Amino acid sequence: MPATPPKATYRVQVRPGFDLDATAAIVDYLADLGVSHLYTAPLLAATPGSQHGYDVVDHRAVNPELGGEAARQRLLAALRAQQLGLVVDIVPNHAGVGVPPANPAWWDVLRRGRDSSYADWFDIDWDRGRLLLPVLADDPAALDDLKVVDDELRYHEHRFPIADGTGDGTAREVHDRQRYELVSWRRGDTELTYRRFFAIAGLAGLRVEDPAVFAATHELILRWAAAGEVDGIRVDHPDGLRDPAGYLTRLRAAAPDAWLVVEKILEYGEELPDWPVDGTTGYEALAAVNGLFVDTDAEGDFTVLDTRLTGRRTTWENLTHTTKLAAATGLLAAELTRLAALAPEVPTERARAALAELAAAFAVYRGYPPHGARHLAAARSEAGRRRPDLAGALDAVTRRLRNPDDELARRFPQLTGAVMAKGVEDTAFYRWTRFVALNEVGGSPAHFGVPPAEFHRFAGAQQVRWPASMTTVSTHDTKRGEDVRARLAVLSELPGRWAEQVKTWMEYAPLPDPAFAHLLWQTAVGAWPIERERLHAYAEKAAREAAASTSWADPDPAFEQAMHAVIDRMYDDPSLHDELTELAAAITPAGWCNSLGQKLVQLTMPGVPDTYQGTELWDNSLVDPDNRRPVDFDVRRELLARLDGGWRPPIDTDGAAKLLVVSRTLRLRRAHPELFTGYRPVPAHGPQGRHAVAFDRGGAITVATRLPLGLARAGGWCNTALSLPVNEVKDLFTGRVYSGGETPLDDLLSDYPVALLAPPTAAVEAAS
Repeated sequence: MPATPPKATYRVQVRPGFDLDATAAIVDYLADLGVSHLYTAPLLAATPGSQHGYDVVDHRAVNPELGGEAARQRLLAALRAQQLGLVVDIVPNHAGVGVPPANPAWWDVLRRGRDSSYADWFDIDWDRGRLLLPVLADDPAALDDLKVVDDELRYHEHRFPIADGTGDGTAREVHDRQRYELVSWRRGDTELTYRRFFAIAGLAGLRVEDPAVFAATHELILRWAAAGEVDGIRVDHPDGLRDPAGYLTRLRAAAPDAWLVVEKILEYGEELPDWPVDGTTGYEALAAVNGLFVDTDAEGDFTVLDTRLTGRRTTWENLTHTTKLAAATGLLAAELTRLAALAPEVPTERARAALAELAAAFAVYRGYPPHGARHLAAARSEAGRRRPDLAGALDAVTRRLRNPDDELARRFPQLTGAVMAKGVEDTAFYRWTRFVALNEVGGSPAHFGVPPAEFHRFAGAQQVRWPASMTTVSTHDTKRGEDVRARLAVLSELPGRWAEQVKTWMEYAPLPDPAFAHLLWQTAVGAWPIERERLHAYAEKAAREAAASTSWADPDPAFEQAMHAVIDRMYDDPSLHDELTELAAAITPAGWCNSLGQKLVQLTMPGVPDTYQGTELWDNSLVDPDNRRPVDFDVRRELLARLDGGWRPPIDTDGAAKLLVVSRTLRLRRAHPELFTGYRPVPAHGPQGRHAVAFDRGGAITVATRLPLGLARAGGWCNTALSLPVNEVKDLFTGRVYSGGETPLDDLLSDYPVALLAPPTAAVEAAS
């Protein structure tokens, strides 16, 4: 662990349109908010126009579209003036190659092939012949559109280099002499000769296991860390690497004082390997916090509803096996082919089938010692149960996979991680629509909510093993924003009303795919009122990701037209619009209650809390790019100034109550970290104890309301109380002082559904 981990971070999606100078301009606001560190999207030069930065094209330079090195220096000066640190996002697994001229290393590889000094940078199977680039239209005559211009090969807007001495003749003749071959975009999923990031041909896998490649691609970041200009590093997608443990060991040695967290997605109950890191980017915390506000008693009702709406009953296990197998044999067929070639002792098609079944049956992203053998054994058993006809092939490849020095065993985990991501996160999460508030990265939709006792066990273990791990409830990769999920959680308290309402809507405005229709109506209620164009854009992406009635590769115009027509009816049909507005309004106050509760719990639980840009106010964002929309920081500054002037807002005013919770909590953590060094559940005594979740972090006590509709139906707190410390404590949100002992919750939570209690002197500091 670094000497001083961040107290709290604030994630900013630095991008063209909100560059490093724009980020520098909000640093004073971030300091006032209470964070200790700015946490940025990747800063290195990316594909021109990139809105996210995960497609790095030049590891030697700051992205010129962000302002370049001069703007980085101005940002550093602004951070230092406010005594804030910097956490940067790095991308070791892949590089952007979709615009070859922008990536000097890739350009040189295309020009010189295996003779390039960068040939070892990329994970290319050179033994399979020319490097295939899937950029052509799906038309046998596409190569007729090639041209030679300025000593380059051009295909419409695409540009490619020409090797020395190969530029004579027609464009087709020139193309046929190159080290690369331009092929149909449809061949990208089946025949590529380089490892991709998931199924994105424009992101080529890097070989950072090679010390020379590691040094070249990390030199600038590590120079910043050595100079004290970077305090923390967030590692993107370590599961894609050939040897994540070896990579992280090298990175830790090169940046021994940095706070180091990894974007490792842990499945339900999975433990982070004993890597030399400070923790994860917090998806397991998100799942625990999110589930805490869902009524576990509603699972049966939603299962019955889902079965009735779709006309079929399936299990999460069967659905994900189907979607993962489809990902392995379809989107990732090129990677599967490369693996099968490493097992020549097994007939090719049987090797492909066996490896695909094992990947589909793998319960986690990838196995790591010492538990990797257990996961492989379980996958072998499940694959054999589903495909007994493959027993011989399964045994043969499994023997190979048990040997950690075998090339097949080294590469197979890179496939299982990609299969999990594409098959589950990007497909099954859009098909399994029983209750979409649970369909979140790091979560398990099959586990319907998290009881308080389970949450306390998780948080207590986090305090012991990973006290400096990041926590979050929203990121740039979440499927829907935290406040959308908080409002949807209210439906778990209204299963009967929701079932009646959604059945009525689906009959009134039918869609051929009832499972997707259920997702669409839940999304609309969770985000309403949402701009029409945003909901249209979300629905199109979600439907194509689900790949059930339409897809990215083969869009179905008839289905998509019907889907967009349903959305338009939400806005244009008066009765439908009114019913949708009425239900959303009815559940919004309870949604606000859930939102404040989950935010406070996340900000105060063990770990380093991150706040995603803009979520200090109500935020109804959906999946990216929706959650990368511009943030109005002027509004946030004004509201924060009003709060600092003594204003205590009602819960329904502009999200200011959420800003109150965020700012006071972050300030307390920054000023008094000693109050957050332990973890002890604080039980509520009385008939409504299940509606409270409370814990003592070592002096700071969190109190939040859960299942607010059930609480209201029961008549309120009804003599339910908390046992507080003997010494006086002050609520940071109301300013009230409590003398300890048995404190009624109807008094403690009379103004807001949450409270944060601390010694009075510390509470006064956090309010200023």
